[in-house]
Amino acid sequence: MVGEVRGAEALDMLQAMNTGHDGSLTTVHSNSARDTLHRVETMVLMAGMDLPLRAIREQIASAFDLVVHLERMADGVRRVVQITEVQSMEGDIIVMQDIFRYVQTGMHNNRVEGYFTATGVRPKFMEKLESAGLFVPPEMFQPASQAKRRW
Repeated sequence: MVGEVRGAEALDMLQAMNTGHDGSLTTVHSNSARDTLHRVETMVLMAGMDLPLRAIREQIASAFDLVVHLERMADGVRRVVQITEVQSMEGDIIVMQDIFRYVQTGMHNNRVEGYFTATGVRPKFMEKLESAGLFVPPEMFQPASQAKRRW
């Protein structure tokens, strides 16, 4: 676990995350889930090692399964607004897919209103979770209009 990555230590974090042991966690300040990976990429470049950009991206895509993005809303409250799966590399691009997202519906009494919903995509890493004995009901991944909101 790395509390917050802010600079060149991102390279050490990536190396630790890619040692074959499951279960890493870190925090990064960014503007979106996708921007999180761009920030990590930039911070690794700050380490001054002469690494090809593709190699850095491959390490990032291999290290990260999920990005949970929080945002400070207009009312000052921080909310999870995206849970995004890091899927793979396609060419030189890291492929990501939103699994859950926050939908803002408006403001009421100076408070942001909205709901958190699935996008309808079942993450690719579910087999990995199930092989570890963790079962997530398929309904969890149905968009809010189709699923009962139990979560």
